[in-house]
Amino acid sequence: MLINVKTILAFSSAPYKQFMQITFISSKQIDSVQRLAAEVVFVMPFTQIQAAKLTAKLMAERANHPGMIICVHDDHQDGFVQIVNQVFKASQSQWFGYVAQDAFAGRHWLRIAINTLLSQKGNLLGFNDGKWLGELAGFGLANRHWAQQNYRGHFFNPNYIQHYADTELTLLAQSTQSYCYNPNSLLVEIDWDKDRKPVNIEDKTYFQNRCKNQFDSRVTNPSLLNKFS
Repeated sequence: MLINVKTILAFSSAPYKQFMQITFISSKQIDSVQRLAAEVVFVMPFTQIQAAKLTAKLMAERANHPGMIICVHDDHQDGFVQIVNQVFKASQSQWFGYVAQDAFAGRHWLRIAINTLLSQKGNLLGFNDGKWLGELAGFGLANRHWAQQNYRGHFFNPNYIQHYADTELTLLAQSTQSYCYNPNSLLVEIDWDKDRKPVNIEDKTYFQNRCKNQFDSRVTNPSLLNKFS
């Protein structure tokens, strides 16, 4: 999808409008918070409040599409996967997305993503995060109805703690040709030490075992099974 240059120039010169509602809660408040409902709901687990505020503000201003960003302080060290799953169950939306506190949003990032999903009849979109070249939804947006059917109501496979849950979800979508990507839909990960951080070894081992059983026989294409292993 291409955005008209005149539209971009007009938007950049206009006063900022916050398209998305931003809500900050702690992880222990997830189940008690009411009205977590919008057409598009994003969850952002965070540990650093200032980083989360800056990221959420820019996402809201540059979305050019309505929605809600639920920022959840991981004050009990529940981990990314568990928090995403909790918010998924506690919220209502047509589209559900996940992002981290260190994302940098490009202009029209959400409008482009929604239009891409609709035009391609996709179930999962991976944002341009500056790392995976569209091959993996490190930050992603999914059709809720599709996501609810993958793991008995969980968004991510709940057996992961920190890593590889997004990888498995990506492979499920790619195996049915329902994964999509638009390089203009930008949520870049700004983590200065990312390439030097180790992955969670338990998550890696679990992912490798999942590959061996073809993710409960849902991914049978050898090229996909070897893609991230």
